[in-house]
Amino acid sequence: MSEPFLNAKHRVLRRTVRAFCEQELRPIAAEIDQEARFPWEVMEKMGRLGYFGIQAPAELGGAGLDSLSYAVTIEEISRVSGSIGLCLSVHNSVALYPILAFGTPEQHQRWVPGLATGKKIGAFCLTEPNVGSDASAITATALPEDGQWRVNANKVFVTNGGIADICLIFARTDPSAGRKGISVVVAERGTKGFVVGDLEDLCGMRANPVSSIRLYDCMLPKENLLGRTGQGLTIGLAALDTGRIGIAAQALGIAQAALEEGVRYANQRQQFGVPIGRHQAIQMMIADMATQVDAARLLVYRAAALKDQGEPVGKAAAQAKLFAAEAACLVTDLAVQIHGGYGYSKAYAVERYYRDARVTRIYEGTSEVHRMVIAREVLAGQ
Repeated sequence: MSEPFLNAKHRVLRRTVRAFCEQELRPIAAEIDQEARFPWEVMEKMGRLGYFGIQAPAELGGAGLDSLSYAVTIEEISRVSGSIGLCLSVHNSVALYPILAFGTPEQHQRWVPGLATGKKIGAFCLTEPNVGSDASAITATALPEDGQWRVNANKVFVTNGGIADICLIFARTDPSAGRKGISVVVAERGTKGFVVGDLEDLCGMRANPVSSIRLYDCMLPKENLLGRTGQGLTIGLAALDTGRIGIAAQALGIAQAALEEGVRYANQRQQFGVPIGRHQAIQMMIADMATQVDAARLLVYRAAALKDQGEPVGKAAAQAKLFAAEAACLVTDLAVQIHGGYGYSKAYAVERYYRDARVTRIYEGTSEVHRMVIAREVLAGQ
């Protein structure tokens, strides 16, 4: 495997994460998908290894690693289980990261240690029943009342929603101010008025408990405001830049897994007296798959490296997420084709990869939105 941008520490990290996933996740990956079950039995082990606080500082319980380490970790976990890769990507990038980036020292002490060690699970609550790509159209409200925030919200398709302890809620603190009236408040499970909806019965990523999160006249302390009032979209965009690198790494991991399965099957399955990998039609598929995976890896690692260097990553993250998601769908489709009828059976892992890959073109911004982001920056000369 080519490993551009990676140093010796990153390569050791890859081997360590891969060994853990092969030992702990591989034996249950198909089972938790079929049962739509979140594997609590491995979460504590992941917490001890720092996977829930990859970039959080060590003094707050995190691993204190860089963005490339984050990308490698999510890639390797997703290579075995896209659902768990999704859990960790969202937890690290759009739940924990905004608290680290915009929170006060008091908020850091209050929330980060639990999140960084996996004792608490985080979620990012932006999408609403009638609000998707246009985040500025949210209708949730967090209105000041007696020194608190009275929050009413109906958030849907919340990744980690069924298990989340700490939720970042995007809501209007000033309904008359348009985009500038959106803020972020942090709501904790167990607060009166905090309701977890039914789990979604999804096509893929079935081991992740995606649900709605509803807040009914939920009173939150004024100290639960993240950043400043009116800073919600700024926080959201910063979080999504980081999140897009994570989802791109997730898509990359799924694509890598599908490539490996396709190659393995092509070398084993025989037709016309020879392994099917000897036939030119299959070779063309393998060549396209390998090229897509390597190109996606270059874009993902470049975006992570730019973030580590303190460079703007909006366009690079969008390009990485767009290409990796599209590549994952193409590569998993070809892996199913190589397997023929068996690829359409749940007895083979490529069927799961095929389902898991599809949603990477939708969440953390659709492919169409990413094309808009990329075009806008290119046209502006950036």
